[in-house]
Amino acid sequence: MAKIGLIGAGSWGTALSKLAADNGHQVTVWSIVKEEIEMLRKNREHLDKLPGVKLPESISYTTELPGAIAGMDLCILAVPSPFTRNTAALMKPFVKEGQIIVNVAKGVEEKTLMTLSEIIEEEIPQADVAVLSGPSHAEEVGKGMPTTIVAGAKTKKTAEYIQNLLMNKAFRVYTSPDLLGIELGGALKNVIALAAGIADGLGCGDNTKAALITRGITEIGRLGLAMGGKLETFCGLTGIGDLIVTCASMHSRNRRAGILIGQGKSMEEAMAEVKQVVEGVYSAKAAMGLAKKFEVEMPIIEQVNLVLFEKKPAAQALEELMLRDKKIEISVGW
Repeated sequence: MAKIGLIGAGSWGTALSKLAADNGHQVTVWSIVKEEIEMLRKNREHLDKLPGVKLPESISYTTELPGAIAGMDLCILAVPSPFTRNTAALMKPFVKEGQIIVNVAKGVEEKTLMTLSEIIEEEIPQADVAVLSGPSHAEEVGKGMPTTIVAGAKTKKTAEYIQNLLMNKAFRVYTSPDLLGIELGGALKNVIALAAGIADGLGCGDNTKAALITRGITEIGRLGLAMGGKLETFCGLTGIGDLIVTCASMHSRNRRAGILIGQGKSMEEAMAEVKQVVEGVYSAKAAMGLAKKFEVEMPIIEQVNLVLFEKKPAAQALEELMLRDKKIEISVGW
């Protein structure tokens, strides 16, 4: 049995707390929102973000950050990506040397173009920072539906430790050393999912969705390889796997927001209606910043930015993607 602290009590943090407790670990969940902690204590269920998923009585809840960090064998940082830096800074005084912090949010910081693990390492240099990512909607993990995911860490020892703690018959954990590739796949697929949702909102069909997924992973992989990520990562669970589930599922807040934008609502209206953090919106500008920095062409992500931030009509953006200059998909052999 291990002691695990969950920093963040949203849908994903709640689902992971249940998973860890069901695996026999001692779990403490922290949230800065007092009302959220009181609701979880009283109902043993997150009524707003994960309704219908009953939580084990063994889980403890706190609004005191040290109580979810001090003495823990593992801390899982599960706050939305825009709050990662501030939360990590709050955590720093209570993290011991070499303590494992597993980031499960997905995003790239707009101002610095840093991945979330890089941000955590900057704010908490004494921590052993790892990531957990893949096609894993909280709604399904909370219900014990079969899920596969990847633990990424700088050392095999840390990745296998996370694997051993969290893996069970319904939650299969693979390991990988490619933190950069894992995080880029997780962050940028949210931007492509916005595009997929916009296409749905415009009334497009399966052909369009397939095109966006396949050309989307091409864009993500092109940038990832330029930055030093591994091809296998973008072909795997945290690349094409996560992209498929986020573009296709109504559990995806990014796809849902995209649908509303495709139907004519503004970015602000769509985010308000979804009522959760739409992380693709926060990663979109960062993705374009990385594309310019590494001189990589990313036409889908470019058009998403124009729709989100420059009020470009979604139908016009789609048309311009279709009418781009002729390209070769595969040139080897000619």
